[in-house]
Amino acid sequence: MSRTADIDLEFARAVTVDAMVRALAGEGWSLQEPLGVSYMVNNDDLFDWQSASVGQAAEVLTLVDSPANIDHLVGVCIYHSAAGTGGQLLLHAGRSRCSFIPTIDRRGLSAAPALTDMAWYLNALVPPLLAIGLAGYEARDLVD
Repeated sequence: MSRTADIDLEFARAVTVDAMVRALAGEGWSLQEPLGVSYMVNNDDLFDWQSASVGQAAEVLTLVDSPANIDHLVGVCIYHSAAGTGGQLLLHAGRSRCSFIPTIDRRGLSAAPALTDMAWYLNALVPPLLAIGLAGYEARDLVD
């Protein structure tokens, strides 16, 4: 048995990865995670994640936000160093839908550690994203 936890975010208009990262930075989120900077452009259905140095973050944002990749799923890992947790931010083709998957030291509920502390993630993600057009979300934590 395994768990699937994610938050699907719906925006009123297309957003860029750069705009999302800038909005989330005010709440302590960063592209810098324990492995450096991780990103993915899914132009071949292989979900081939790549690593880059922190000094290459601007290049990574330019690549994932490139007009050539607007029709592809792209992703970056974001990390909240103060909270010690993070995950994958996946932007779908067209860029008005995004998914966050808590994959880096997922926070569990104190009374039920197997379940994801969705309230913490929602409080850390939703308010800053409202400023760039977040229209709604759906959060799930399910047994596969």
